[in-house]
Amino acid sequence: MKLGQFGWLRMTLQLRGSVVLAVYDRVLWCGLFGLLISVMHFYQLPVSSPILGTAIPSIVLGLLLVFRTNTAYERFWEGRRLWGELNNNIRNLSRQIWIGVATPEFSDHQAKVSTIKLLGAFAVATKRLLRNQSIDAELEQLLDRPITNLNHPPLEIALWISDYLQRQHNQSRINVYQLQAMQTLLDGMVSNCGGCERILRTPMPLAYAIHLKQLLMIYCLLLPFHLVAALGWMTGPIVALISFTLFGIEEIGIEIENPFGYDANDLPLDAICTNICRNLDHLMEYSPSTAMYLNKTTQHKE
Repeated sequence: MKLGQFGWLRMTLQLRGSVVLAVYDRVLWCGLFGLLISVMHFYQLPVSSPILGTAIPSIVLGLLLVFRTNTAYERFWEGRRLWGELNNNIRNLSRQIWIGVATPEFSDHQAKVSTIKLLGAFAVATKRLLRNQSIDAELEQLLDRPITNLNHPPLEIALWISDYLQRQHNQSRINVYQLQAMQTLLDGMVSNCGGCERILRTPMPLAYAIHLKQLLMIYCLLLPFHLVAALGWMTGPIVALISFTLFGIEEIGIEIENPFGYDANDLPLDAICTNICRNLDHLMEYSPSTAMYLNKTTQHKE
C-alpha cells in the first residue's frame, strides 16, 4: 500500500475531528426504528407506505442543509480572513515602528521593544477574548503593565499602543504622515478584533435551526415506511446510513459556525498567535539605522 493511500485510509477512519461521535446516538435510534418497521412488515402489518417518501421532498431538505453548511463555512472563512488581516496589520505596524521610530536613548529603545511586544499581546488578548478566557501567564509575559479593562483587554492594549505613537509624534520622533499610517494599521487591528466578535456574537437564527432539526427528524422517521417494502430486513442499516449522512452534514455546520474554539475543526489560534510573536521576536533581531542608542551604549561600555 502506498503512503498516500495509507494516509487516506487513516483519515477515513479517524474519529478526532469527525462528526461520528456527535451523531452516532441519533443514527443508532433511526436504525433501530427502521429495524422495528422491518419486524412489523415481516409480520405483515400495514406499515409500508411509499407515499410518505414524498412528504418532505429530498431536494428541499438538501437545499436547507446546503444553505446551513454554506452559511457556517462563510463564518469560518470570514474568521480566518480576519485573522489573516490581523497578522498582516501587526507585521506592517511592527515594521514601521521598529524602522521608523528613532531611539536616541536606551530607554527609548526599551519603550519601542515593549510596544512591539504589545502587538503580540493584542493578538493573544483577542484570542482569549474570543474564547472567553481570563488573563494568564501567556498574556502577562508580553505586557509591561497590568490590564485594568478586564471586559475588553485588546481595546486597552490598542490604547497603549496609540498613546505611544502619539507621544513619539509629540517628541518629533515620527512625522504626521508616519503617525497617520501607523494609526490606520492600528485601527485595522481593532476592526479585525471587532469583526471576530461579530461572528462570535451572531448565532444562527434559532427558528431556522429548530425548523431544520424538525424536518430532519420527520424525514428520518418517515423513511423506513417508504423503504421497507423494497428493502425488508435491510431497512434499518440503510436508514441508519442515510441518517448518518444527513445528521453529519448538519453537525458539520454546527462545528464550524464558531471557528474560535478548541476543536480540531476550529481555527488554530494558538499556532497563529505563536507565529505572530515569533515573527516579532525575529523582527527585533534586526538593528535599524534609527537605533542611535547603540553607539551610546558601546561608548558607555568602553
